[in-house]
Amino acid sequence: MTPAEAAAPYAGKRVLITGGLGFIGSNLARALVEAGAEVTLVDSLIPEYGGLRENIAGIEDAVQVNISDVRDEHSLRYLVRGQDVLFNLAGQTSHLDSMRDPYTDLEINCRSQISILEACRHGNGNARIVFASTRQIYGRPQYLPVDELHPIVPVDVNGINKTAGEWYHRLYGDVYGLWTCSLRLTNTYGPRMRVRDARQTFLGVWLKNALQQREIEVWGDGRQRRDFTFVDDAVVAFLLAAEHDATRGEAFNLGGDESVTLGELAELVVELAGSGSVRTIPFPADRKAIDIGDFYAADEKIRRALGWRPQVALREGLERTLAYYREHGRSYWDD
Repeated sequence: MTPAEAAAPYAGKRVLITGGLGFIGSNLARALVEAGAEVTLVDSLIPEYGGLRENIAGIEDAVQVNISDVRDEHSLRYLVRGQDVLFNLAGQTSHLDSMRDPYTDLEINCRSQISILEACRHGNGNARIVFASTRQIYGRPQYLPVDELHPIVPVDVNGINKTAGEWYHRLYGDVYGLWTCSLRLTNTYGPRMRVRDARQTFLGVWLKNALQQREIEVWGDGRQRRDFTFVDDAVVAFLLAAEHDATRGEAFNLGGDESVTLGELAELVVELAGSGSVRTIPFPADRKAIDIGDFYAADEKIRRALGWRPQVALREGLERTLAYYREHGRSYWDD
């Protein structure tokens, strides 16, 4: 299923996207605009967190943009009124930043989630809320592939706070009757991802370096296995999750079509970019302390509930992403 097909039922619906000028939010907005939804984007445009006005180039006039911080419960109470669906994508995603500045991570990934949920509880108890959670909540896998029954043992502050954010959504569903659902994302990539640095994902920096004929650094021995979800597949999952009653109160893993070692991935990026090089180096100490090793997800639960499955293979997804940054790269990195 394509994003356009998954968005078709949203024609005429009112949709609010927090973090809407960011990577996934802007791709989600495009599918919804094409379907005829009335879309409002909320984003703080804090430089470190990935929101860019360039991400909505071509649909600027078809969406409403509110530059606001999701920690501001007063503006949120106004913004959530009358919305049919709230895709809650606002968050701080950098694992290393969360260790260096745990208080800000706490504010954005915990306090802001309470602000959003309280705004809905008091201002719009009927909205369907889909929360962007993360595979980081599991920590280092005790078995592979990781399913939703795996113990939750985060290895960094970000993982702890994202766990809390997910549980706040579940609690407000159980106690106050809000309609909530969580999707646990794993290494989402594609056009409009942050590539200036590794705050969103290491793969973004790899793509930028390859296109700029620079070196890709692979930390460790390069044999760690990961899976990757192309952004179109993630968008479809969000759209389906908000449409089906079977997802209410549940959490679902998203996965990729295959797992790959980081060494293999780096070589593939260089091959497809036609430039760049790969060098394996020891882990920096601060990164090694919070590295999770091998990780790839079991996503049978969402496949059974929604019929969702990854449609875009890794090679195709990387080709499409590289093509986007060949054309638009100057808007995403500092020369």
